[in-house]
Amino acid sequence: MGLQVIGAGFGRTGTLSLKGALEQLGFGPCYHMMEVQHHPEHVALWRAVERGADTDWDALFEGYQATVDWPSCNYWEQQLAHYPKAKVILSERPAAAWHKSVMNTIYPVTVESWARAQEAAKHSGEMDVQAQARYHMAMELIWDGVFDGKIEDAEHACQVFEAHNARVKALVPADQLLVYQPGDGWEPLCDFLGCAVPDSPYPKVNTTEDFQRFVRGK
Repeated sequence: MGLQVIGAGFGRTGTLSLKGALEQLGFGPCYHMMEVQHHPEHVALWRAVERGADTDWDALFEGYQATVDWPSCNYWEQQLAHYPKAKVILSERPAAAWHKSVMNTIYPVTVESWARAQEAAKHSGEMDVQAQARYHMAMELIWDGVFDGKIEDAEHACQVFEAHNARVKALVPADQLLVYQPGDGWEPLCDFLGCAVPDSPYPKVNTTEDFQRFVRGK
């Protein structure tokens, strides 16, 4: 079947909620960074994509109908070229709020998880190979690859974020693109995808508070 929906928005723009919404509307399963945890073999594939290797998108996304979040959003153009009839959703939010969310959630967790893995290796004499691979994937594809190692520089990070969003808006035909912000709810999404509006509330998961409470134990 191939991808029907391509998510072009960066992580921390409501992508996990959007994943749940798309799956509820019948566009599931939807690929998200969390899927990499279930497919550790994909880590090497994504690192190869970043290095410019030829990519078999049909094999990588076998069984999936939609994508959101990193790492796939970095390669939305290649995916759209391969799936030209897919619809594109650009999830976005104000840049400053987005950067604050990143710095309170996924970026420090990347750094801290790697530090814990290194410390554990000192005591055991063995490195967790999967943890090492996931860390290098995150650095290569996101923190170094997208933000040039300067995600902590708010001005630089926000410029990258805004430039990415502007490129999506400039290149995707208007009738094929939905610009979507957290809080927009079901109506614009369902109208764009030609679906009936569900009776249930739009999903709201993985807020900064959720992330810190469940992922970091705060």
